[in-house]
Amino acid sequence: MDKLLTFPDTAGMTLSIRAKALLFHDPRSTALLTQVERIARSDATALIIGETGTGKELIARHIHNHSERKGPFVAVNCGAFSESLIDAELFGHEAGAFTGAAQARSGWFEAANGGTLFLDEIGDLSLALQVKLLRVLQERQVIRLGSRRPISLDVRLIAATNVDLQKAIAADRFRADLFYRLSVATIDLPALCERTGDILPLAHHFINVYRSKLNLGPVALSDDTQAALLAYEWPGNIRELENVIHYALIVCRDNVIQADDLKLVGALHRKISVAQSVGQTANRPTLDLPQQSPAVVKEENLLARLEQLFVEMIDAGEAALFDSVEENLIRTAFSSCRQNQVQTAKVLGISRNILRTHLKRFGLIGVDTNAVSSSVVDADAACVTN
Repeated sequence: MDKLLTFPDTAGMTLSIRAKALLFHDPRSTALLTQVERIARSDATALIIGETGTGKELIARHIHNHSERKGPFVAVNCGAFSESLIDAELFGHEAGAFTGAAQARSGWFEAANGGTLFLDEIGDLSLALQVKLLRVLQERQVIRLGSRRPISLDVRLIAATNVDLQKAIAADRFRADLFYRLSVATIDLPALCERTGDILPLAHHFINVYRSKLNLGPVALSDDTQAALLAYEWPGNIRELENVIHYALIVCRDNVIQADDLKLVGALHRKISVAQSVGQTANRPTLDLPQQSPAVVKEENLLARLEQLFVEMIDAGEAALFDSVEENLIRTAFSSCRQNQVQTAKVLGISRNILRTHLKRFGLIGVDTNAVSSSVVDADAACVTN
């Protein structure tokens, strides 16, 4: 029987982009499960690398459950907190440490003492917080904001990211020493389209989950539906598959899901022949793709034009060229995305926290006074500690 991982309270979870189930049927997945369970028996810090919606938190929970640690599993999304809050959230604070800190509070590291702390979206941490995190990992103790007293820790850290940290290091957005400290045991979690043997078993799992909620009897997948599911790229990974199956169950007729019932993204949906795919559940169908699409040609032309503009600006002796280009890029992207920070960060390929830093620097958004107060307190605390 295939191994299935789910959250403890899947039914009570709010809608999110997280994968709520992970199944190991594809040969690549079963090999991954063996690796994960070997890592679990150690106490090594682990780094899980994978796209959004591939099940990184489920892997982290599985590592904790198969370890000998008796403490809690605590999951923290580093991208969910503002710069002014995440410091106190991770490391805790004393009463009066900053504006609004009416009483002392332990941080997530203390909450996970004796257990496992899972830090998702680790690539979103600012460089200042990366330094503090590195110190905690090295010294195995934490100091709350506004305090001088170190608190000893017995915490296993598991980090996860969908960012290429090697590129982030090259761009001076992530510390190389922290990367090496985190990646003692590295787990590369493949995208769903790279483990096609899991697609149909996961689809059947989600059918069973949602058909009971919709008061449906047994539901089948037609041959053309199975072929379409196997041919699709799944940019949203397991979470997208869950949504597609849920919608298909709502609109299907006679308890059979047809290909027309699948709400797939049109531009990413690759058409295939049913005859090509029936019975080929382990292998993806052969697809005839053009050697170079018009979109690729257009992108290359645009980059060539941009390169020529850079050459002209350099020859003209443009002052502060890097800062000028960076500011214009941020301003243009922010304006094009109608001041939507999430969309702007996505377009630029950076985290929202990094984007906010640039937006504040260029005066495109206001500076949070609480953040300023917190930064001043942090600087004072650092001076006292040093």
